[in-house]
Amino acid sequence: MHQQWDDIVSEKEREIIRKGGYGNRKDLGRKPALIVIDAQYNFFGDRSPTLEQMEKYPTGVGSKAWESLDKSVSLIKAARIAKIPVIYTRYVAQKSGRSHESKMKRDHAKFQPESKGSQIVKEMAPMGDEVVIDKQYASAFFGTSLINHLVSGGADTLLFIGGTTSGCVRTSAIDASNYGFNSVIVEDCVFDRLEVSHKVALLDVWMKYGTLVTHEQALDYFNTFLR
Repeated sequence: MHQQWDDIVSEKEREIIRKGGYGNRKDLGRKPALIVIDAQYNFFGDRSPTLEQMEKYPTGVGSKAWESLDKSVSLIKAARIAKIPVIYTRYVAQKSGRSHESKMKRDHAKFQPESKGSQIVKEMAPMGDEVVIDKQYASAFFGTSLINHLVSGGADTLLFIGGTTSGCVRTSAIDASNYGFNSVIVEDCVFDRLEVSHKVALLDVWMKYGTLVTHEQALDYFNTFLR
Protein backbone atom coordinates (compact mmCIF):
# COMPACT_ATOMS: atom_id res chain seq x y z
CA MET A 1 0.00 0.00 0.00
CA HIS A 2 1.39 3.40 -1.01
CA GLN A 3 2.10 5.82 1.83
CA GLN A 4 2.91 9.51 1.59
CA TRP A 5 6.32 8.98 3.22
CA ASP A 6 7.47 6.14 0.96
CA ASP A 7 10.06 8.33 -0.78
CA ILE A 8 11.82 9.35 2.45
CA VAL A 9 11.91 6.02 4.34
CA SER A 10 14.71 3.58 3.55
CA GLU A 11 14.36 -0.18 3.27
CA LYS A 12 16.24 -0.56 6.56
CA GLU A 13 13.78 1.78 8.26
CA ARG A 14 10.83 -0.12 6.79
CA GLU A 15 12.23 -3.27 8.37
CA ILE A 16 12.54 -1.49 11.72
CA ILE A 17 8.89 -0.46 11.45
CA ARG A 18 7.80 -4.00 10.52
CA LYS A 19 9.81 -5.79 13.20
CA GLY A 20 8.85 -3.25 15.84
CA GLY A 21 5.16 -3.86 15.20
CA TYR A 22 4.47 -0.20 14.49
CA GLY A 23 1.56 1.14 12.48
CA ASN A 24 -1.15 -1.26 13.60
CA ARG A 25 -4.61 0.03 12.81
CA LYS A 26 -7.19 0.54 15.56
CA ASP A 27 -10.90 0.04 15.11
CA LEU A 28 -12.81 3.32 15.09
CA GLY A 29 -15.34 3.95 17.82
CA ARG A 30 -19.06 4.62 17.94
CA LYS A 31 -18.99 8.21 19.17
CA PRO A 32 -16.81 10.29 16.85
CA ALA A 33 -16.21 14.02 16.75
CA LEU A 34 -14.64 16.01 13.93
CA ILE A 35 -11.97 18.47 15.14
CA VAL A 36 -11.16 21.28 12.69
CA ILE A 37 -7.72 22.60 13.62
CA ASP A 38 -6.94 26.27 12.92
CA ALA A 39 -8.62 26.54 9.52
CA GLN A 40 -7.89 30.27 9.54
CA TYR A 41 -6.76 32.69 6.87
CA ASN A 42 -3.46 33.11 8.73
CA PHE A 43 -2.67 29.45 8.03
CA PHE A 44 -4.47 28.87 4.74
CA GLY A 45 -2.93 32.03 3.31
CA ASP A 46 -3.61 33.02 -0.30
CA ARG A 47 -4.35 30.65 -3.17
CA SER A 48 -0.77 30.71 -4.43
CA PRO A 49 2.44 28.78 -3.67
CA THR A 50 3.73 29.17 -0.13
CA LEU A 51 6.65 31.47 -0.90
CA GLU A 52 4.59 33.74 -3.16
CA GLN A 53 2.00 34.53 -0.50
CA MET A 54 4.26 34.93 2.54
CA GLU A 55 4.46 38.72 2.41
CA LYS A 56 0.73 38.91 3.11
CA TYR A 57 0.43 35.72 5.21
CA PRO A 58 3.86 34.84 6.68
CA THR A 59 2.41 31.74 8.38
CA GLY A 60 0.24 30.76 5.42
CA VAL A 61 0.59 27.46 3.59
CA GLY A 62 -0.95 28.73 0.36
CA SER A 63 -2.19 26.59 -2.50
CA LYS A 64 -1.41 23.29 -0.74
CA ALA A 65 -3.90 24.24 1.97
CA TRP A 66 -6.57 25.32 -0.48
CA GLU A 67 -6.22 22.04 -2.39
CA SER A 68 -7.62 20.29 0.70
CA LEU A 69 -10.60 22.64 1.00
CA ASP A 70 -13.26 20.78 -1.01
CA LYS A 71 -12.58 17.49 0.78
CA SER A 72 -12.64 19.21 4.17
CA VAL A 73 -15.90 20.97 3.39
CA SER A 74 -17.55 17.73 2.28
CA LEU A 75 -16.39 16.01 5.46
CA ILE A 76 -17.81 18.78 7.64
CA LYS A 77 -21.13 18.56 5.78
CA ALA A 78 -21.20 14.77 6.17
CA ALA A 79 -20.53 15.07 9.90
CA ARG A 80 -23.40 17.50 10.32
CA ILE A 81 -25.80 15.27 8.40
CA ALA A 82 -24.79 12.30 10.58
CA LYS A 83 -25.20 14.42 13.75
CA ILE A 84 -21.49 14.06 14.55
CA PRO A 85 -20.15 17.01 16.56
CA VAL A 86 -17.90 19.44 14.69
CA ILE A 87 -15.55 21.39 16.96
CA TYR A 88 -13.26 24.16 15.74
CA THR A 89 -10.05 25.59 17.14
CA ARG A 90 -8.39 28.93 16.39
CA TYR A 91 -4.88 30.03 17.24
CA VAL A 92 -5.08 33.60 18.57
CA ALA A 93 -2.59 35.81 20.36
CA GLN A 94 -2.94 36.60 24.01
CA LYS A 95 -4.44 39.99 24.71
CA SER A 96 -1.14 41.12 26.21
CA GLY A 97 0.54 40.46 22.88
CA ARG A 98 2.99 38.12 24.57
CA SER A 99 3.69 34.74 23.02
CA HIS A 100 5.25 31.48 24.15
CA GLU A 101 6.56 30.91 20.63
CA SER A 102 10.03 32.34 21.15
CA LYS A 103 11.38 30.57 18.05
CA MET A 104 8.89 32.34 15.77
CA LYS A 105 8.63 36.00 14.88
CA ARG A 106 5.01 36.91 14.31
CA ASP A 107 3.07 40.11 13.88
CA HIS A 108 0.66 39.57 16.74
CA ALA A 109 -1.75 42.14 15.34
CA LYS A 110 -2.57 39.54 12.69
CA PHE A 111 -3.48 37.03 15.41
CA GLN A 112 -5.82 39.12 17.51
CA PRO A 113 -9.25 37.44 17.81
CA GLU A 114 -10.96 40.13 15.73
CA SER A 115 -8.36 40.28 12.93
CA LYS A 116 -9.13 39.02 9.42
CA GLY A 117 -6.33 36.45 9.61
CA SER A 118 -7.74 34.88 12.77
CA GLN A 119 -11.10 34.12 11.16
CA ILE A 120 -11.97 30.65 9.91
CA VAL A 121 -12.13 30.56 6.12
CA LYS A 122 -15.69 31.21 5.04
CA GLU A 123 -16.10 27.94 3.15
CA MET A 124 -15.48 26.01 6.40
CA ALA A 125 -17.19 28.45 8.76
CA PRO A 126 -18.87 26.98 11.85
CA MET A 127 -22.62 26.96 12.24
CA GLY A 128 -24.13 28.95 15.08
CA ASP A 129 -24.34 26.08 17.54
CA GLU A 130 -20.87 24.63 16.89
CA VAL A 131 -18.10 25.08 19.42
CA VAL A 132 -15.13 27.31 18.52
CA ILE A 133 -12.20 27.11 20.95
CA ASP A 134 -9.49 29.77 20.99
CA LYS A 135 -6.03 28.59 21.99
CA GLN A 136 -2.57 30.06 22.48
CA TYR A 137 -0.57 26.84 22.19
CA ALA A 138 -0.16 24.14 19.59
CA SER A 139 -2.36 21.50 21.20
CA ALA A 140 -6.11 21.86 20.99
CA PHE A 141 -6.22 20.49 24.55
CA PHE A 142 -3.65 22.60 26.38
CA GLY A 143 -5.29 25.35 28.43
CA THR A 144 -8.66 24.94 26.70
CA SER A 145 -12.09 23.50 27.44
CA LEU A 146 -11.91 20.89 24.66
CA ILE A 147 -11.68 17.86 26.95
CA ASN A 148 -14.80 19.02 28.81
CA HIS A 149 -16.81 19.19 25.59
CA LEU A 150 -15.60 15.76 24.48
CA VAL A 151 -16.23 14.01 27.79
CA SER A 152 -19.67 15.55 28.21
CA GLY A 153 -20.57 14.39 24.70
CA GLY A 154 -19.24 10.88 25.28
CA ALA A 155 -16.80 11.02 22.36
CA ASP A 156 -14.44 8.08 21.87
CA THR A 157 -12.92 8.86 18.45
CA LEU A 158 -11.50 12.17 17.21
CA LEU A 159 -10.88 12.87 13.53
CA PHE A 160 -8.55 15.79 12.83
CA ILE A 161 -8.46 18.02 9.77
CA GLY A 162 -6.82 21.41 9.18
CA GLY A 163 -3.30 22.65 9.77
CA THR A 164 -0.57 22.45 10.15
CA THR A 165 0.25 18.75 10.01
CA SER A 166 3.57 18.91 11.85
CA GLY A 167 2.42 21.50 14.37
CA CYS A 168 -1.05 21.83 15.82
CA VAL A 169 -2.53 18.75 14.11
CA ARG A 170 0.25 16.40 15.21
CA THR A 171 0.36 17.78 18.75
CA SER A 172 -3.42 17.59 19.15
CA ALA A 173 -3.54 14.05 17.74
CA ILE A 174 -0.88 12.88 20.20
CA ASP A 175 -2.65 14.53 23.13
CA ALA A 176 -5.91 12.90 22.04
CA SER A 177 -4.18 9.52 22.23
CA ASN A 178 -2.77 10.39 25.65
CA TYR A 179 -6.29 11.13 26.87
CA GLY A 180 -7.48 7.72 25.66
CA PHE A 181 -9.35 8.72 22.51
CA ASN A 182 -9.04 6.93 19.19
CA SER A 183 -6.93 9.53 17.40
CA VAL A 184 -7.40 9.80 13.64
CA ILE A 185 -5.87 12.16 11.07
CA VAL A 186 -7.64 12.54 7.73
CA GLU A 187 -4.44 12.62 5.72
CA ASP A 188 -5.69 14.43 2.61
CA CYS A 189 -7.47 17.08 4.70
CA VAL A 190 -4.36 18.35 6.51
CA PHE A 191 -1.56 20.55 5.18
CA ASP A 192 1.87 21.95 5.98
CA ARG A 193 4.37 24.47 4.66
CA LEU A 194 7.17 21.90 4.25
CA GLU A 195 6.49 18.64 2.46
CA VAL A 196 9.06 16.77 4.55
CA SER A 197 7.46 17.99 7.80
CA HIS A 198 4.04 16.90 6.54
CA LYS A 199 5.25 13.42 5.66
CA VAL A 200 7.28 12.85 8.82
CA ALA A 201 4.43 14.03 11.05
CA LEU A 202 2.00 11.63 9.39
CA LEU A 203 4.52 8.79 9.69
CA ASP A 204 5.10 9.57 13.37
CA VAL A 205 1.40 9.54 14.24
CA TRP A 206 0.73 6.44 12.11
CA MET A 207 3.57 4.50 13.75
CA LYS A 208 2.84 5.21 17.40
CA TYR A 209 -0.19 7.28 18.26
CA GLY A 210 -3.14 7.08 15.92
CA THR A 211 -4.74 6.07 12.68
CA LEU A 212 -4.58 7.66 9.24
CA VAL A 213 -7.59 7.60 6.94
CA THR A 214 -8.36 9.19 3.62
CA HIS A 215 -11.23 11.59 3.06
CA GLU A 216 -13.18 8.80 1.35
CA GLN A 217 -12.63 6.42 4.26
CA ALA A 218 -13.75 9.10 6.70
CA LEU A 219 -16.90 9.70 4.65
CA ASP A 220 -17.66 5.98 4.65
CA TYR A 221 -17.20 5.92 8.43
CA PHE A 222 -19.54 8.90 8.92
CA ASN A 223 -22.12 7.32 6.65
CA THR A 224 -22.38 4.30 8.95
CA PHE A 225 -24.10 6.57 11.44
CA LEU A 226 -26.94 7.20 8.96
CA ARG A 227 -28.01 3.55 8.82
